[in-house]
Amino acid sequence: MHMLKRPALMFVALSGGALIVAAASAASAPPPGYPTKPLRLVTGSAPGGGSDFVARILSERLRERLGHPALVDNRPGGGGTVGTDIVAKATPDGYTMLISTGSAVAVNPALRKVPYDVQKDLLPVSQISQVAFALAVNPGVPAKSVAEFIQFAKSRPGKLSYASSGIGAASHLSMELFKNLAGVDVVHVPYKGSGPAALDLISGQVQVAFNNLIPTLPHVRSGRLRALGVSGLKRTPVLPDVPTVAESGLPGYESLQWYGLILPARTPQTVVTFLYRELMAILQEPQVRTRLTEEGGEVVGGTPEQFSAYIRTETAKWSKVIKAANIRAD
Repeated sequence: MHMLKRPALMFVALSGGALIVAAASAASAPPPGYPTKPLRLVTGSAPGGGSDFVARILSERLRERLGHPALVDNRPGGGGTVGTDIVAKATPDGYTMLISTGSAVAVNPALRKVPYDVQKDLLPVSQISQVAFALAVNPGVPAKSVAEFIQFAKSRPGKLSYASSGIGAASHLSMELFKNLAGVDVVHVPYKGSGPAALDLISGQVQVAFNNLIPTLPHVRSGRLRALGVSGLKRTPVLPDVPTVAESGLPGYESLQWYGLILPARTPQTVVTFLYRELMAILQEPQVRTRLTEEGGEVVGGTPEQFSAYIRTETAKWSKVIKAANIRAD
């Protein structure tokens, strides 16, 4: 098999703990006899949603770089549990991989009974990207900032309601973390998906929600919603004038939807290293970075060790939120 040009990797730490991949010239070869057949990229999202977007970008680039098909396998269900379980039980040969969300590996084990052990059955390779949420209110809410909303909510305990895309969803846990830190009582109204939740927020049936950035932007620009803050530790380029929740009343608040590449445990180290290097090279490509950031995301990198540590941190964080709010999935 011919020698492939690959980047040697360096990591530049950014505020908020994110890592952006920097590259220098080097060369490496794929493991002997790999790959010789199509790759399978499992995602726990339906086509067009969540991690499916990231999976399709990665599948295109792997196919072109490796010369073999890289097929996206959509397995929605259980908040990502179905797809994660498929990969946890797959043959550890590098041909089946998971494009995971944080919910699937850092939230689900605390939320519901799952048929896999994240620490024993899965091998994190690297984070891919992360996306913040917008804390948005219906214009009927007089608050113009996070601090004003907290005071407004405190003056009306149990009188305001917030929408989420479902019990245990990132939009649900983001607000429960907010409630915990801010000391406010806002009633949860779960919906079956982000679309119905957004419609009722716009119509005023509910007053507030943490929404995905990109679907929220048109409504903010049209005045149908007001964005009070974003959930990351840094402001986002798609809403540069909107401060973070952390800088406007709740220091340390952070809630992100993140995506990463995960393999079955016991995948040969040579294959892990090769796929890791491929992913880092792909994340350096300008067109890939543009596509990920256009969706309101931030490109992230990191070694398998860094990704494993991040998953453990996220698991501990959200487990505390779930326990404090007594949340259980149906």
